[in-house]
Amino acid sequence: MVSKKKKKYSSGEGAQFMTRKAALKKLQLTLKDFRRICILKGIYPREPRNRKRAQKGAGGIKTLYHTKDIKFLLHEPIIWKLRELKVYQQKIRKARSMKQYGLMRKYFRDYPEINIDHIVKERYPTFVDALRDLDDCLTLCFLFSTFPSLKKVPRDQSTLCRRLTVEFMHAVIAAKALRKVFVSVKGYYYQVELEGQTITWIVPHHFSFQPQSKDEVDFKIMSTFVEFYTMMLGFVNFKLYHALNLVYPPKLTAALSDSDKDLIDEQAYVSERIAAMNSPLTKVTGSNEAEELPEIDIFNTEDEDPQKLEEAKQEAEKVKKLKTLFKGLKFYINREVPREPLVFIIRCFGGEVSWDRNHFVGATFDESDESITYQIVDRPSMEKQYLSRYYVQPQWVFDSVNARTLLPINKYLMGAVLPPHLSPFVDKIKDQVYIPPEQRALNDPDFKPLDDDEEGSDIEEDSDEDEEKAEDSAEEGDAETALTKQYQEEVEQDSSSEDEDDDMDPAKKKIAKEKKKTMAVSSGVPYKEHPYQKEIEDKQAFRLREKLVRKKHRNLYKSMKAGQEQRKKEIWLLRKKRRLHDEKVKLEKKNEKRKQRTQALEAASA
Repeated sequence: MVSKKKKKYSSGEGAQFMTRKAALKKLQLTLKDFRRICILKGIYPREPRNRKRAQKGAGGIKTLYHTKDIKFLLHEPIIWKLRELKVYQQKIRKARSMKQYGLMRKYFRDYPEINIDHIVKERYPTFVDALRDLDDCLTLCFLFSTFPSLKKVPRDQSTLCRRLTVEFMHAVIAAKALRKVFVSVKGYYYQVELEGQTITWIVPHHFSFQPQSKDEVDFKIMSTFVEFYTMMLGFVNFKLYHALNLVYPPKLTAALSDSDKDLIDEQAYVSERIAAMNSPLTKVTGSNEAEELPEIDIFNTEDEDPQKLEEAKQEAEKVKKLKTLFKGLKFYINREVPREPLVFIIRCFGGEVSWDRNHFVGATFDESDESITYQIVDRPSMEKQYLSRYYVQPQWVFDSVNARTLLPINKYLMGAVLPPHLSPFVDKIKDQVYIPPEQRALNDPDFKPLDDDEEGSDIEEDSDEDEEKAEDSAEEGDAETALTKQYQEEVEQDSSSEDEDDDMDPAKKKIAKEKKKTMAVSSGVPYKEHPYQKEIEDKQAFRLREKLVRKKHRNLYKSMKAGQEQRKKEIWLLRKKRRLHDEKVKLEKKNEKRKQRTQALEAASA
């Protein structure tokens, strides 16, 4: 029996991948609905190993999906909902064209809604899975919370993002979960630790919204992502509030509730949001305060490392102190200072905060309160000052949180030139990391960056030490040669005395003499090693070891080496940038001194 010939591209990569056009035909969806359902279900295009085989011999570059993902979408009930929506849209369009407005209102009233609860549960079966994937969700929700009503974005979406983000920030305050903060050009970076998971997101600076052209930003795609993320963040907030014994949904101000549909002024909204953040949340009746975490239990394991255990204990102690960093301290914020990030940070670490009640709502105490510990000011001077408090700049709060202790205020006083604001998001696992001099000084108090004069003096000291070492080595060499000469002379004297005393044959005596000469100790010749020879040999040995890498691991090894080279290049560029900056600052200082000197001479001559 002759076997049937196998059809080309019926197996392997040809059968594993499917083009977007084929997927639309199989699912019978429009491109708009297909994009929406792929975003909701978390299905993305894939990159094949061999594009020609995956595209079944077709040329060009096409968008490819896994065939099993598209088959998985066939069983999704939302597809039928999308088809129902299409039918209703056609009915509404027909009723409008026929001017049957009563029927059109009926269709709008019965318009089906898509519920994506089951998709959230399907993609994130456990609470930890949702927390692990919360970074992009929070960043996009905080971004949309700053948007006004836009054409491509549903009307209630920005309001919903505002409410959910404020609820999440309240949960972080109640849990005291904030760990790191950083101010950059993009916005405020926050990092929290919830249920053992590290979550990092960005809150943009509060500026007025600038419309973007259609080509730059596709708000429709972003809005579809936000549709899923708001549902996911609602689930996360519900779980967090119940874990913290808090009532959900919390009773916030009217400007943050979904029921309030009236448009309000943006400045009034921001003030309401900050006022809501400064008020405590309602706890569940009969619940106790959240218990402190117990000490770390030590279990005997096979590969227990006492150093790691000690590091874990120290980290736990630092976190415990960090949670009460501002406890018992009262802060007053001037009106020129951005209040939202400072209120959030101070409240996360147990501090009390207030501001001018005549300008913003939600103030808890006045400026004249004598119990205020710190007043945060962002101006060079103030007319009226109180002796019972410190006047510091806002950066002191951020740097104190990152340092996990209250820093000395002498560098952050009102009108002082601030030190560099260093990022705490440094990967300590990487072996190739650029550490600026300020970070080194912070890590090691004994570290001092060297000036040109100090470097010159150090070089001179090193050269003097080298000369002394050379002289010592020369003296040691001379002493050794003298000892060897003395030893040879003694050996020769002994041999001559023995020859005179013993009556031996002259031939035997000659042989014995030669043997004794060969046994004598002679002065050694020092071997001078080539300075670069060892380095060359090490490189050759390293190349030989590289050839021993297995074929299946060779690509991985190449990518690792490429990563190392890239990091090395980045570090070199950063060092060069820092050197140029330091040279520019030094030149400016020199010019300033020269200018002051000339002015003084002119004044003296006048």
